[in-house]
Amino acid sequence: MFLNKSFSYIVDSKFVSPQVNRCLSPSLCGEFFFRRCLEAFAAGLLLLSTQTALAVAVGEAAPGCALSPIGESQNSDLSQYKGKVLYVDFWASWCGPCAKSFPFLNEMHQQLKDQGLQIVGVNLDENVEDAKAFLAKYPASFTVVADASKQCAKDFDVKAMPSSYIVDRKGIIHHIHLGFRSGEGQELRVLVEKLLAATK
Repeated sequence: MFLNKSFSYIVDSKFVSPQVNRCLSPSLCGEFFFRRCLEAFAAGLLLLSTQTALAVAVGEAAPGCALSPIGESQNSDLSQYKGKVLYVDFWASWCGPCAKSFPFLNEMHQQLKDQGLQIVGVNLDENVEDAKAFLAKYPASFTVVADASKQCAKDFDVKAMPSSYIVDRKGIIHHIHLGFRSGEGQELRVLVEKLLAATK
């Protein structure tokens, strides 16, 4: 997403139109244009490598994001849940699979919270009222917060809605799950239960 936008900017704004207009000799123009294309391609690869380096992966520490209750400004941090098995779920009101995942998350929260499970639903809506309307229709018994700046979504490299990250008591990511379909809940619960049992 960021790479395509940045690469397009490099190609379109910095040299294609300006430099083609400056070319007087067809042979020189071809050589110059080719060289600048290589430079832009190298810049694109650099952007890609930077993005990849920043993206979280299984086995790495979960980012400690600053989040706040929906519609409020007081921040909390995901790092406060260290010592618990953490299930971070990024969602939005326009996401159909998110609505299907909430009953599963509610049930898992009710049944496993006393064993050390902490579920945090991170909302990514631009409009707070949209998030509130969703929660009125699909109430959450687990913790729900907002990522107003979208920095947390960037830190986690969120690629789909919903995106879920299962984190152990030491803050290490053990599983990343994109989307939610019927039948996937049991598999996710097994992963959570294994972490709860292994880290008591």
